[in-house]
Amino acid sequence: MGISPTAVKEVAVPVKTKKKTGFLRDIVKNKVLYIMMLPLLVVILINNYLPMAGIAIAFKNYTYFGSNFFENFMKSDWVGFKNFEFFTSTVDAFNITRNTLGYNFLFIFLGLVVSVLFAILLNEIKNKYLSKFYQASMLLPYFMSWMVVSYLVFGLLSEERGFVNKSLLPALGLPEIGWYNDPMKWPAILTIVNIWKVTGYNTVIYIASIAGIDQEYYEAATVDGATRFQQVKKITIPLLKPLMIILTLLAVGRVFYSDFGLFFNVPRNVGALYDTTQTIDVYVYNALRTLNDVGMASAAGLYQSFCGFILVMVSNLIVRKIDPEKALF
Repeated sequence: MGISPTAVKEVAVPVKTKKKTGFLRDIVKNKVLYIMMLPLLVVILINNYLPMAGIAIAFKNYTYFGSNFFENFMKSDWVGFKNFEFFTSTVDAFNITRNTLGYNFLFIFLGLVVSVLFAILLNEIKNKYLSKFYQASMLLPYFMSWMVVSYLVFGLLSEERGFVNKSLLPALGLPEIGWYNDPMKWPAILTIVNIWKVTGYNTVIYIASIAGIDQEYYEAATVDGATRFQQVKKITIPLLKPLMIILTLLAVGRVFYSDFGLFFNVPRNVGALYDTTQTIDVYVYNALRTLNDVGMASAAGLYQSFCGFILVMVSNLIVRKIDPEKALF
C-alpha cells in the first residue's frame, strides 16, 4: 500500500535551524555577568590602555617647561627615532642585550624544569601536613622583597663579615673571594637566587594542576603494572604540558624585561659587575637617573614591548604548528 505525497507532506515536520546569537543579544542575555565584569574592565582600561598614549613620548625630546605634563608634552619637539639610537650608539648595547636575553631564557628553562620536578616530588609525599610544610617553606621566599633578598645575599658574600668568606671558606681551607669585584661569578649567583625565590610560586601552580588529574588514570596504570616513574612519564607530564606551554609562552613575552629588583638590588648596582649584571632595565634606570632623558626611557619601554609581542606571536605560531590545541590563540 503506497503513501501519497500529500500524506508525506502533512507528516513531515520542518527542521528548525538554530539562529546565531548576535553580540547585542548575548549582552542582554548575560547582562548580570557583564555588569559584574564592568568594574574590572574600567580598571584595565585606566591602568593598561589609557597610559598607552604615552608611547608618543618615545618619539619626542621631552622637555620640562613647567609642572603641567600636557604642556610639556605639547611643547616638546618631535625627534622621530632618535631616542632609539642608544641601543646602537652605546658601547654597552651588546652586553645589556646579551645579559637580558641570556638570563631570561636561562630562567625560563631552569624555572620550568625545577618547578615541575619539585611539584612531582611534593605530590609523592603522602603525609599531608609534611607536604603543606614543604610547600609553605618553598613559597616563603616569593613574598620577600628584593631588598630583603639583597641583604641576605650580602650577608653571605660580604668580604668583611660575610658568612661564606669568614666561616665557610676558612673551614674548607680556601682563600677568601672578592665576590663584588668578580663579574664572572655573578651569572651563577643571580641564577641561583632567582630560582630560589620564584620556584616555590611556580611549584604551587603545578601542584594544583597535578591535584586536578583524575586518579583513575593512575589506578589503571597501576593495574597494568606501571611503575611510579612510568606513571609520571606517561600520565603526569603529558597532562601538565598545556599548562607548561601557556606559562612558557607568557614568560617568553617578557624576555626583554629583566627583574629589576634582582639585577639592581642583589649586585648592589656595583659598577665592577656591570659586564654580567647590567640589563636593559638597569641601564635605562641608571641613564634616566643621571641624564634625566624621559624620551630615551620611553623608547626603551616601547622597544621591549614590541619585541615581547613579536616573540609571543612567533612562539604561539610554532606551538600552533606542532599542536593547535595547546596554542594560546
